[in-house]
Parts: sequence; C-alpha cells; structure tokens
Amino acid sequence: MSRIIPVGLAKRSLDLMLALTGMVLAAPVLLAIYLWIRLTSPGPGLFRQVRLGADQREFVMFKFRTMRTDADPAVHQEYIARMAAGQVEKVDGLYKLHRDPRITSAGRFLRKTSIDELPQLLNVLRGEMSLVGPRPVLPFEAELFPDWAADRFEVKPGLTGLWQVSGRNRLTMTEGLRYDLEYVANRSVRMDLLIILKTIPAVLGGAR
Repeated sequence: MSRIIPVGLAKRSLDLMLALTGMVLAAPVLLAIYLWIRLTSPGPGLFRQVRLGADQREFVMFKFRTMRTDADPAVHQEYIARMAAGQVEKVDGLYKLHRDPRITSAGRFLRKTSIDELPQLLNVLRGEMSLVGPRPVLPFEAELFPDWAADRFEVKPGLTGLWQVSGRNRLTMTEGLRYDLEYVANRSVRMDLLIILKTIPAVLGGAR
C-alpha cells in the first residue's frame, strides 16, 4: 500500500535538503561576500532584523548588510506608509526608493542580484522560514495591510515566492498581497518547485 506524505512534511524535507545543499555549495561565495562587505564599509557583514513569520510570530531574519550602519530606518518606513496609501509612483518601472544614499557600494550589487537574501538559508534551516512563501515583513508593515490580507500569515514566509517571481518591486503592495494569498490558497510542493525554478530568471531579469 502506498503512503501519502503530508504536504507540510514534504515541504519541510524539501526546505532542509535544498537549504543545506545550498549552504554547503555556496559557503566559499558567502564567505567572500561577508569579507567584501567588512572591507568596503565599517560595520558587521550580516544584518539582523525582526520580521513576522507564520501566525505573525516574530523572528530574527538574517541578510547581508547593504546599508551604512547609521542608516535611518524612518526613511523606509515613511516610503512604505506612502506606498500603502497609494501615494507612490514607479521610478524606472519599479516601486522602490530611487538612489537611496543609505546603500553601500557593495550593497547596490547585492540588492540588484538578490544575493543579500542568501543568509536567510539559515532561517530556513532553523524552521523560521521556508524556501518559498510570502515575503517576510516588518511588524510596522503588517499594521498597514488591509484586513483581507490576514491569511498570508497562515504559512511561513519564504526566501522567494509568488510575489517575487511575478514582478516584485514592479507591483503595488495590493498586487503583491494578492499574489501572497494566491500562494497560500494553492500551495503545494509542485508549486514550490516551479517558483524555485522561476526565481533565477526573475532575479536576472531585474524583477527586484
């Protein structure tokens, strides 16, 4: 008799297998990037920030540091608040801060290629994130979300996701949240694999 593996167990197994493989294979590159950041701007190589996971539980997310250590977070918060209110227009086809002076020279490259996200493989191994899921948001961002978006917190946030491969910063916040809900409603291991396969061309194509 065949046994059906629960989706949650299959997803977690996929996360562990791919995240661990990725960490091992990319270890020399990750170390080189860490040293590059340390040598080109004062401060730590890794950036730690509180984000919201499944059921809006807080966890510390890891990224490569892309900003100066004295960067004012209020700049980003004010931009997100205006975006949530529909008061932001695209610049060069993207919804993002244009020519943000807080970003370091190394940070510009890391953000453009999404390499700054790779330390989140640690969060995947720790069970706080999944390889695929909604974007891990800041607590203040969640307060700006409409009530109909609450279901996006039913699952763990992802290193990549349907929002990212469908346009990411080319989308309004409302459009992105609808992609999050579409993922939550239709999630499966097959869907995760398809999103993972689409992530590389999406990054290379400038979806960020």
